[in-house]
Amino acid sequence: MALQMDLADREVQESVRDFLHLESLALDERRFRDWLTAFAENARYEVPVRVTREKLAEWELSPTSRIFDDTKRTLEFRVERLETDFAWSEQPPSRTRHYVTNVLVERTDTADEYLVHSNCLIYRSRGDDPNPSIFSTQRKDRIRKVDDSWQIVHRWAAIDQSLINAHNMSIFI
Repeated sequence: MALQMDLADREVQESVRDFLHLESLALDERRFRDWLTAFAENARYEVPVRVTREKLAEWELSPTSRIFDDTKRTLEFRVERLETDFAWSEQPPSRTRHYVTNVLVERTDTADEYLVHSNCLIYRSRGDDPNPSIFSTQRKDRIRKVDDSWQIVHRWAAIDQSLINAHNMSIFI
């Protein structure tokens, strides 16, 4: 198998990489309303459950179970809840740092749409707890060029751990 992919030109790759970094910055600064603008109206945000399986198993990501399976509207509900006093899972609020790496922008059959492969390491700390949570994820985003910017049409993110070592999963990936 050759190490090949139909990559977008350098200008598109750099533009997409900047977009992903700005999106991560909005999350890390808790500017969730700004972050929501990165998603298309018909967007889907999907995080499958990882299952520990024996070798040669047919799958290790559940084909049906999801940690998150959101539309833009349900993401908006989650953000609205974070803005209230009833988001107990975020009291005190999480401090996150998203490290987006290994960004590859692949052409698709649709003009102005690309498949973006990336890895994201998320460092999360809360309050005075000396034990941070670290989430390593593989992401595949379908993005679309809209005017002079990008919009996420579909985010698929698989967390590497099958056992999440956190009290809750109230952050965005």
